[in-house]
Amino acid sequence: MTVIDEASPILTVGVPKETDARERRVALVPASVPVLTKAGVEVRFERGAGERAGYDDDAYASHGARLVDPHEARTADVVVRVRGWGGRTEALERPGQVAIGTADPLDRLDVVRDAVEWKLTAFALDLMPRITRAQSMDVLSSQATVVGYKAVVLAASRSRRLFPMLTTAAGTLPPAQVLVLGAGVAGLQAIATARRLGAVVQAYDVRPAAQEDIESLGARPLLLPLEPGDAADASGYAKDLGDAFFARQQALLSDAVAGVDVVVCTAQIPGRPSPVLLTEEAVGRMRAGSVIVDCAAQRGGNCALTRADEEVLTAGEVTILGPTDLASSVPHDASAMYSKNVTAFLELLVRDGRLVIELDDDIVRGTLVARDGELVHEGVIRSREVEHV
Repeated sequence: MTVIDEASPILTVGVPKETDARERRVALVPASVPVLTKAGVEVRFERGAGERAGYDDDAYASHGARLVDPHEARTADVVVRVRGWGGRTEALERPGQVAIGTADPLDRLDVVRDAVEWKLTAFALDLMPRITRAQSMDVLSSQATVVGYKAVVLAASRSRRLFPMLTTAAGTLPPAQVLVLGAGVAGLQAIATARRLGAVVQAYDVRPAAQEDIESLGARPLLLPLEPGDAADASGYAKDLGDAFFARQQALLSDAVAGVDVVVCTAQIPGRPSPVLLTEEAVGRMRAGSVIVDCAAQRGGNCALTRADEEVLTAGEVTILGPTDLASSVPHDASAMYSKNVTAFLELLVRDGRLVIELDDDIVRGTLVARDGELVHEGVIRSREVEHV
């Protein structure tokens, strides 16, 4: 067990502005401040850090936060962010500082190097284990809820067809056909949203257990003659099933997408490239005007033609969108959910106004990437990207 700043009279938590120009979310919203204050924490909030998410400084001040300049926010005992630990131009200035945020450390060598070089005690919330105790802290699930919703709204806005069946004086219009690939949190929210808009929805997930979830939302499971075996790892995340399996899967999905109007892709494997489910040939079989929204674009995409943060229009007039900032595009509500996750995590760490790092705790051990600049997370150490850190 490690106690941070035991002698300090007040544990400070800083909330600086996000460094990514496209990031509109904020790590803490005003409603979280009293919860942390009650736990013995002083929240130092950088002026203007919540404006892009729709939270003004007055709201933070009225809830008990201390409005500060960037330097004071960045030099708090604990610094919380949405993305990463901060840019190199504003490296945290106190060795041993605690940094909390999403950092993608299984894939991004740069953020791991930063944690080591800056001698941080760094927690990556996107490594949160999928256990019951951690549900209130699960940032991937909370943000995936926004992603799944927004992906369908985006697809509906770009589709040449209306989603619901409409009976009008001009005749009856059949509903749009939507296929969702992946039935995790984002996929299930995509299914629910497409159904609310009136579409006929199919969904596919490699995990047989997901079929019940798909059916519960009024969609039809797409059943492929495949034997995936154990498709999830011990943490509840999907795992790589091998090239032969994916080749057969691609061929079968090529038939499935030929008759749909919209495909929403959400299949991802932590720390690995996104599995390619839709080949160029499969896209070529889709009808003109179809739309693909690939939520897995950040790691390459589930579609072979996806380009991250770009729009691709094929010769067959299929539109492929690869947004990587869908959660940030709904910053007010996405921030509120993220803030609740961060607050719950801090409540786990803070005891009697002190930060206690208990390495026997599955949640602490599962999210702790580096401790005083030393790389400690077993999964990150094993990952190929960080072998030479």
